[in-house]
Amino acid sequence: MSPAEMIRLTALEMAEHLRAGTFTSVELTRAHFERINQVDGTADEGVHAFLHLNQDEALAVAAEVDAIRTAGGPEADELHPLAGVPIAIKDNIVTIGQPTTAASKILEGWMPPYDATVVRTIRAAKLPILGKTNLDEFAMGSTTEYSAYGVTRNPWDLNRAPGGSGGGSAAAVGAFMAPLALGSDTGGSIREPAAFTGTVGTKPTYGSVSRYGLIAMASSLDQIGPVTRTTADAAALHELIAGHDPKDSTSLHTQWNTLLEATTDQDLSGVRIGVLEEFQGPGFSAEIWEKFQETLDLLRDAGAEVTTVDCPHIPYALHAYYLIVPSEVSSNLARFDGIRYGNRVVPDGGGTVAEVMAATRAAGFGDEAKRRIMLGTFALSAGYVDAYYGTAQRVRTLVIQDLKHAFEHVDVLISPTTPTVAVKLGDQLEEPLSMYLNDVVTIPANLAGIPAISIPGGTAEHDMPVGLHIQGPAKSDATVYRVASAIEALIEAEQGKPFYDRAPEVPQVQGARS
Repeated sequence: MSPAEMIRLTALEMAEHLRAGTFTSVELTRAHFERINQVDGTADEGVHAFLHLNQDEALAVAAEVDAIRTAGGPEADELHPLAGVPIAIKDNIVTIGQPTTAASKILEGWMPPYDATVVRTIRAAKLPILGKTNLDEFAMGSTTEYSAYGVTRNPWDLNRAPGGSGGGSAAAVGAFMAPLALGSDTGGSIREPAAFTGTVGTKPTYGSVSRYGLIAMASSLDQIGPVTRTTADAAALHELIAGHDPKDSTSLHTQWNTLLEATTDQDLSGVRIGVLEEFQGPGFSAEIWEKFQETLDLLRDAGAEVTTVDCPHIPYALHAYYLIVPSEVSSNLARFDGIRYGNRVVPDGGGTVAEVMAATRAAGFGDEAKRRIMLGTFALSAGYVDAYYGTAQRVRTLVIQDLKHAFEHVDVLISPTTPTVAVKLGDQLEEPLSMYLNDVVTIPANLAGIPAISIPGGTAEHDMPVGLHIQGPAKSDATVYRVASAIEALIEAEQGKPFYDRAPEVPQVQGARS
């Protein structure tokens, strides 16, 4: 099998071929680095999904897996099913031996002294880590244009954004530079890029995956999750990284070992699917809404029960989110001041501690980070905290209650993932409010801590991908995967091939990545 054929397999297919000996993990890992060299490029050219490559370590891990399989015996039998399949990691998840910058100048060159729990799990399972992917600074943004190290481009159209904040992970998977990736999702940062790049992105139930080692943005909302090309691959990666972690005080004790199995049940007969009254048409592009209606027809034909449900406080979720998030951001990022953490900037001639902190934060943070820090500091200030932050938390409770009531009548809720297809690069830099509106569908799942997934739902304007968003009650991740996999199969049967096979070829760049 040629390298070009290897990289277009799903992660689970790669795993099968590795076990069968069709090719080795070293060959597979090298094939992905070759692809990265061909299309990733730099901030000025190419996709630019990666901020750092980890080639030597990745090939060493791949060689170790191959040696264990060749030797056979109990050690080979105990290898994780995904052992030897490469993976990329979002650059706000800390890794020993690789820089972790959160795409910010204030952490430029930082080498973490420890691994995040998910990274430690991936290392134990022997998945070669290809490198660290680009993001909006500290995960604040919806286009990956707020990175201090240059924009990432959408592999479907290099003039368009890949979504954010995890555009690097989604673009890497969508451009066949990685079969698996990890992202973090605070209000849609996994699912929106998945929708824009024709990939699959999951936000697990809050607490299902440890946040230990994830650089915090908004701690009550952040969640690590998988980015893949198929629902089954997402379920398999989710199973690997899920589980209780005593280092994370919000970690659940729930078992998550039936997620992949759930994707094999693709019978939708009697499944109750809800469509939110508040997301009916207006606000979505005409072509996206038309594509969504076609999907609903497929579901009805497959035996699903499609009904409309009402969540009257959902329209206020976006407003509550953009008070809660800046408030938690201002608290979490206060430590990056050049005194406790972060690179230090000393004014000419020296300065007081306060002057050093001011100079450091002015030089280290970008525009969006500064905007949210200032908004959050104001929302938490004396005399305003109850009027703003307190009110937002009360609205959050109402949204949670609305969703809980809705799930008494339906098994899952579905909608388009985003109101539009991927925007052109630069279109939203001068209008942050329009960027915030991209998250109108995805935010409620974070406020409520429930599982949600975006899968490819076809194409719309300019032949760009659109996402289908599926969410269920807390701890119903297996149900969400089951429904997502069934819908994925329906769409594939209608179109005659997997969605990722429709992706256009990414132009090659001059020169290799280093």
